[in-house]
Amino acid sequence: MSDQKRGGTTEDVDLLEEEARPEDAMLQASGGGVQAQGSIAAAAAVEGGASEYQASLWGDAWRQLRRKPLFLIAAALLVVFTVMAIAPSLFTNADPEFADLSNSVDTPSAAHWFGFDIQGRDYFARVIYGTRVSLIIGLLVVGIDVVIGILLGSIAGYYGGKLDTLIGRAADIWFALPTTLAAIVFLSVLGQRGLFQVSFVLIFLAWPTLMRLMRSSVLAGKEADYVQAAKALGAGDWRILRVHILPNGIAPVIVYATISVGIIVSAEAALSFLGVGLQLPAISWGLMIADSQGRLLTSPHLLLFPGAFLSVFVLSFIILGDQLRDALDPRLR
Repeated sequence: MSDQKRGGTTEDVDLLEEEARPEDAMLQASGGGVQAQGSIAAAAAVEGGASEYQASLWGDAWRQLRRKPLFLIAAALLVVFTVMAIAPSLFTNADPEFADLSNSVDTPSAAHWFGFDIQGRDYFARVIYGTRVSLIIGLLVVGIDVVIGILLGSIAGYYGGKLDTLIGRAADIWFALPTTLAAIVFLSVLGQRGLFQVSFVLIFLAWPTLMRLMRSSVLAGKEADYVQAAKALGAGDWRILRVHILPNGIAPVIVYATISVGIIVSAEAALSFLGVGLQLPAISWGLMIADSQGRLLTSPHLLLFPGAFLSVFVLSFIILGDQLRDALDPRLR
């Protein structure tokens, strides 16, 4: 059977798909199915001619975010933390492992801003180097969970049936596990608890929420008129998911993933504080806080500085995710 009998050539199908799906429908919010406000093409006459400006969901979000002070502050702080993690030598020349017991728990001074820890190591250097572990664990865990969530959520939401049931029941089992308790049990079994062991346990426990969000977005998006038109024109499942559904349904996943980085970093610090997270000689804010618990009254700087860095780091990701949610959800504009 010729291509024309099946509805046209491949190029014709692609062209008809673009014409068939409404512009505004491509920009609808996946969580609630509300069309993005302010995303209509605007024409402006300029020196006797007309120039068209084509908006998009992400373009509108970026223009809105640039005007939000909270977003700019959070983004600037995260840039600083990222530079700390990549090049800590830009902030301190001290060796975080060099110990001099004669300086044990010395208080902050002009020469050593954060003082010294119990073993006489420069505390400012250790706090700066601790940024790297927190950032790696946060991005590694959330990045892999996003891939898992998008893959499983797309399959479950688009195909439904037995695949949806199987993936959904597996997620229900994971949801039934208390995250902190399960992490303590799993990490206690492991003989070595390094960065990758802790990351693996957190990846294992944190994927179901992202999968559920992606599944809900796909369920809402696959019933849209432009998706039905693409199916009628012969577009394959992979093309429909990649071109039509994912660009519109991934926004809630990105928002939650941004917030999740802060949550994962807090979880790692809590596990290290409880003694089942990272092990020495790793440099971690959680380990520093754990070492300070017996000297809170006599040497409060041991808790203050890593605790402050951890709080600001987590808060920055939470604010960033909150601002992204406001910008990407047209109902909040």
